[in-house]
Amino acid sequence: MRGPQVRFCERRGGATCRAYSTRSSTAPNAGDPPPPSPEVRPRAQRRRFTAAYKQKILAAADAATAPGAIGALLRREGLYSSNLTHWRQERAAAITQGLTPKPRGPKSQQDPSAKAIQQLHREIERLTERLRKAELIIDVQKKVAALLGRTLDSPDPEDLR
Repeated sequence: MRGPQVRFCERRGGATCRAYSTRSSTAPNAGDPPPPSPEVRPRAQRRRFTAAYKQKILAAADAATAPGAIGALLRREGLYSSNLTHWRQERAAAITQGLTPKPRGPKSQQDPSAKAIQQLHREIERLTERLRKAELIIDVQKKVAALLGRTLDSPDPEDLR
């Protein structure tokens, strides 16, 4: 590998000068890209369009009848055809949403988990009452069996498992 190439330096009376070497990182060559800028670029932000602007553009696009008029509108505003497509879908959804009946009265302030908890508590109360009634029936059956002289076999705890 060869060392850095050195050019003739006129300021030093014919002596070689390292400031003008062709391989030095400090010497700018004509083919080298410029050094990166130390400035911080601003971050790109997504454009946000207001509802009024969308309505204005949709009205202008609907009114455009000449060939290429919609393309000229989009170029002038810096928009894409997909913007129009999405905005038309939003408009159609808003129209159908506006025509659907809305439930009347105040909105529920409860979260779904509280509703589920209340439902489970009601089921526990119902099952507890059912168990109490079953125990009463069993007690009555035992007393009737004792009066009639019959003994009821109590079930084995192992059979219940």
